[in-house]
Amino acid sequence: MSSYNPKYVEPRWQKYWLENKTFKTPEDQDKPKYYILDMFPYPSGSGLHVGHPEGYTATDILARYKRMKGFNVLHPIGWDAFGLPAEQYAVKTGTHPRITTENNIKRFREQLQMLGFSYDWDREVNTTDPDYYKWTQWIFLKLFEKGLAYEDEQPVNWCPELGTVLANEEVIDGKSEVGGYPVVRKPMRQWVLKITAYADRLLEDLEELDWPESTKEMQRNWIGKSIGAEIDFRVQDHDAAIRVFTTRPDTLFGATYMVLAPEHYLVDRITADAQKESVEEYKRKAENKSDRERQEISKEKTGVFTGAYAVNPANGEEIPIWIADYVLAHYGTGAIMAVPGQDERDWEFAEAFDLPIIRTVEPPEDFDGKAYTGDGPAINSGFLNGLHITEAKQKIIDWLEENGTGQKSVNYKLRDWLFSRQRYWGEPFPIIHVDGKPKAVPEDELPVTLPEVDDFQPTQTGEPPLARAVGWVETTDPETGKKALRETNTMPQWAGSCWYYLRYISPGYEEGPVDSSGENYWMPVDLYVGGSEHSVLHLLYARFWHKVLYDCGVVSTKEPFRKLVHQGMILGEMEYTAYRHHGKMVSASEAEKAGDAERVPLSEQDIEKKGDRFVMKGTDITVDARAHKMSKSRGNVINPDDVVETYGADSLRLYEMFMGPLEQVKPWSTKGVEGVNRFLNRTWRLFFGEEGDDEFIRVSGDEPDRDQIRILHEAIKKVTEDIEAMRFNTAISALMIFINEANQWENVPVTVAEPFVLLLSPFAPHIAEEIWQRLGHSESLAYAEWPGFNEEYLKSDTVEYPVQVNGKVRANIEVPAEQAKEKEFVLSLAKEQENIMKYLEDATIVKEIFVPGRIVNLVIKPN
Repeated sequence: MSSYNPKYVEPRWQKYWLENKTFKTPEDQDKPKYYILDMFPYPSGSGLHVGHPEGYTATDILARYKRMKGFNVLHPIGWDAFGLPAEQYAVKTGTHPRITTENNIKRFREQLQMLGFSYDWDREVNTTDPDYYKWTQWIFLKLFEKGLAYEDEQPVNWCPELGTVLANEEVIDGKSEVGGYPVVRKPMRQWVLKITAYADRLLEDLEELDWPESTKEMQRNWIGKSIGAEIDFRVQDHDAAIRVFTTRPDTLFGATYMVLAPEHYLVDRITADAQKESVEEYKRKAENKSDRERQEISKEKTGVFTGAYAVNPANGEEIPIWIADYVLAHYGTGAIMAVPGQDERDWEFAEAFDLPIIRTVEPPEDFDGKAYTGDGPAINSGFLNGLHITEAKQKIIDWLEENGTGQKSVNYKLRDWLFSRQRYWGEPFPIIHVDGKPKAVPEDELPVTLPEVDDFQPTQTGEPPLARAVGWVETTDPETGKKALRETNTMPQWAGSCWYYLRYISPGYEEGPVDSSGENYWMPVDLYVGGSEHSVLHLLYARFWHKVLYDCGVVSTKEPFRKLVHQGMILGEMEYTAYRHHGKMVSASEAEKAGDAERVPLSEQDIEKKGDRFVMKGTDITVDARAHKMSKSRGNVINPDDVVETYGADSLRLYEMFMGPLEQVKPWSTKGVEGVNRFLNRTWRLFFGEEGDDEFIRVSGDEPDRDQIRILHEAIKKVTEDIEAMRFNTAISALMIFINEANQWENVPVTVAEPFVLLLSPFAPHIAEEIWQRLGHSESLAYAEWPGFNEEYLKSDTVEYPVQVNGKVRANIEVPAEQAKEKEFVLSLAKEQENIMKYLEDATIVKEIFVPGRIVNLVIKPN
């Protein structure tokens, strides 16, 4: 082949790896282990787009590298295959979700194999496989046995059209994220997991993890541990008290009103007759909003006065009680004391409804804002005056406890996990109801498999589709023989993804979710790579389940994932837009001022870069240049199949790693793929020459010279260090530098050529395997020893000195390395340079500056 042909090479090696099970995980435990994990994909009908392989390529590079470094590597893949999209497709078409899911998995599998990822396909798992979800159900039973799974009637986001409960994150502006259907709040019987029992451990153990600090902070904020006080406010003219939790009990003297959640149990009881109609109307409107909408800081403040008053326990003042939807019934106590002087949201609410504002902390003299949230001496606060926050907090808590009106308290933002879905396509709960009470299905009856149904439509009553399978629902209690009803809710998609990393360790194990001997060896996961969209919920839920399994003795580690990396999003190609206003081309900023400028799309050929700006070619007119998230609606989705068809899988892999640091957001560029494709062709020509007659005309058995050895060892050092640090873009740059240098050599010694092929192989495994075989090796290079570098070889035979005259470089000299620090020798050599001598002819040297290994500077003055 005169040029590299991926259509011939790549399928051949993919077939070889599969047939020979090249990447089968070793069973022995004699070597150090490396467990590297991808966040497994949900197999959708549209298949992969080019954003998906970014993280997979990064983990594959590390997996291949670690094997060559002598590690036993576990690098598995599977499918997070339960979920709403397949069910919605079933509702629309009548196609069973299982069929849709199987087709989607087949498509994803083919695409992943097309990209040459070194997965152990014998360990593939699928969350919809009964042999898998048997153990999901088993873990649920452990939660149930420990009192961590319970039934409760809770207000939920109910979507009648989808026929299911939605998480807050799945509701946008009162509508479902999928389909845009109306969502209402209604109380429903739900299964709930008591994740709050693990709040402190989930918080504390974050400190042990090598995770991005931003991700750990998001977890901390979601858990939201707050230390403060619970305070009781007596309701005037009622035998009732409102309990609030506050992190700032020191501001109690500044509480000028109270706010209850519209759902608070006291609202109906304390609302004055004159206010009942407006209160009821407000409550109805609040029902149709998600928690996220209700707590948006930027939204207009709304609320209704109940007509009732509470008594501030600190000063005996009567303060009005309002309801407002920014207070949530299930967060804290569902009530707040409002201190507008020290809280921005309370200030805005007080301004909106003309309520009193009292400062309780004195702001600095130069403070010109509204609410002051910083530290300072207490004011308008009776016996607290003059104290700073920490001291004032302790004093008011002591006072509250002495007076029986409050106490120190710890609160969490974290709520128990709503674990029910009113869907068909999900894991059935291993629960029966006997005499109306939930009871665990015996372990020997697991798995409880999904029944076959003909109608996947949601019911209007809220009963899940499984309720239609009467013959399945109606059963008997195996212990008592009594009539029983199966649970008809199903688990959320989160369930299967909470523990899949354990099943990869022993996917065929029949005695439990994981074989303990394998778990003891492989856990924890050494590297977990996935999108930042999972920074909170998936990671938090998986950590919770893992800790429960740790308490049950199933796992040996407190945490599942030692190191975590989020890959950045790949955006669509850059889009360039110029603007025309009244027939004249104008800059983007001028167009924005004009307001009615016409948009003119440009191609990449129409623009050029000036500094940090993009301008129309041949002009100084700035154009708008931006990349957007890939989406079907924008028509900017790049299909990896098309890229592979044109350039090959190795080019796609290389380009996705060469685009920039792994964690950064980056725009796609087809020209960039062309660039790495040219690099692969230059690599091919290094070995096969221009003639391409399959004889190694460029590779010889000659001994390498010192310069060739140095260039090789520079590449080995750089690529090794960069792979370890996951700096894949700079590692590829080092490979490109080597090829540029090596293509200038008369021939390539085989002792230099072979180590380079090994360096290339994690990034571009297909071409590397092909070259390795043609170099005479019969075995795959997958387990060849990674080349080491020798610092001695990195030292150059010569040292280059720039020679300056009066601070300006006028020449460069090469000095033998052994004489590079000899001042007199270097200075004499510098003065002998022709271009230096002409400056010295009619001048006197007044100073000679010599910095060893760096520079020579001759300071002269004219004669």
